[in-house]
Amino acid sequence: MADSVEIQIHDSLATVDRHQWAACASPEASSGRPNDPFTTYRFLKALEDSGSVGPRTGWQPKYLTAHLGDQMIGAAPLYAKGNSQGEYIFDHNWAHAYEQAGGRYYPKMQMAVPFTPASGRRFLVRPEHAELAQSALVQGAVQFTDNNNLSSLHITFCTKEESDAGTQMGLMPRKSQQFHWVNNDYQDFDAFLTTLSSRKRKNIRKERAQAQSFGGQIHALTGDDIQPEHWDAFWVFYQDTGMRKWGTPYLTREFFDIVQETMRDDVLLALAEIDGNFVAGALNFIGADAVYGRYWGCTMHVPCLHFELCYYQAIDFAISNGMRLVEAGAQGTHKLARGYMPVETHSLHWFRDQGFAKAVAHYLSEEAEAIDEEIEVLTSYGPFRKDHIEEQE
Repeated sequence: MADSVEIQIHDSLATVDRHQWAACASPEASSGRPNDPFTTYRFLKALEDSGSVGPRTGWQPKYLTAHLGDQMIGAAPLYAKGNSQGEYIFDHNWAHAYEQAGGRYYPKMQMAVPFTPASGRRFLVRPEHAELAQSALVQGAVQFTDNNNLSSLHITFCTKEESDAGTQMGLMPRKSQQFHWVNNDYQDFDAFLTTLSSRKRKNIRKERAQAQSFGGQIHALTGDDIQPEHWDAFWVFYQDTGMRKWGTPYLTREFFDIVQETMRDDVLLALAEIDGNFVAGALNFIGADAVYGRYWGCTMHVPCLHFELCYYQAIDFAISNGMRLVEAGAQGTHKLARGYMPVETHSLHWFRDQGFAKAVAHYLSEEAEAIDEEIEVLTSYGPFRKDHIEEQE
């Protein structure tokens, strides 16, 4: 690392200048919406200020910044993790093996956006200092992990470019897989449907008709159209889903109040209402060129309403606003039939124990081959017409 670059660790974003963070995290935002809503100062600060991260959550902030003189040239969302919850890149088997061998796996270091399986930059760097800042952040994160005798460093849902660069710097790459919907300049939802096989096209039309005939209305809300009562309703949905999936919801009620205050322009909230009562909802965040599906819940079962609110409403919004991509979150092969295709996601890993690192590296090599095969097989089962696929190629 260049002697002139200073690395700092922050236990709170309150000690980081928000404008300098923004210059690293979203330099493009001076002319519009940030590419990635999740690495913005306001999103990460909302997690912290709401108590969704911090003491007793398993996510202890250790934000990393790199400075060249008075200028911050790089930053990273770094956390000391007391468990492996809310990460979506699973390492429970590694933790078990490490501790079975007599080691202490937790705490570990995690460079990630908490509870958010969305790909994006993890090394937030000023464009004019990109290479220097990225190298400094990698070395700083590894050095901090090593100096504190922690087991490992995990950089999850980074970009492919970061994965390649990190591999060159000695980190171990890992592949995983998600389902994303890509907008091929569709004029409307029907134009998207014409690219699908007849059976898949008919099935989606049937699902949308079934979901929309529940006797109420579906609202797609963003910006000032979102009101506090909408968050009251969504909080009920979120709690129900969180209790069933994770045991305890990750986010606090205050998080949504802060999002209403600071980020409602970056939110798409799809709600189903019947007789004046909200019965289901899906929360999306909006980037400059993508919609990111995050949470869903309901208090009344309506056939296919999950598909409508989580997938089709997001596609409608992306098409209407000329956005390139919808990321629908982690897992879910059922997304394939609805136009969401398998794509690679990436992470990077480092272990203090070199013997354990060699064993993990062997595992990751075999896992990467399996992921490649899985993506190939899943793609072959995609819903698109053969002639459409050939046109895209």
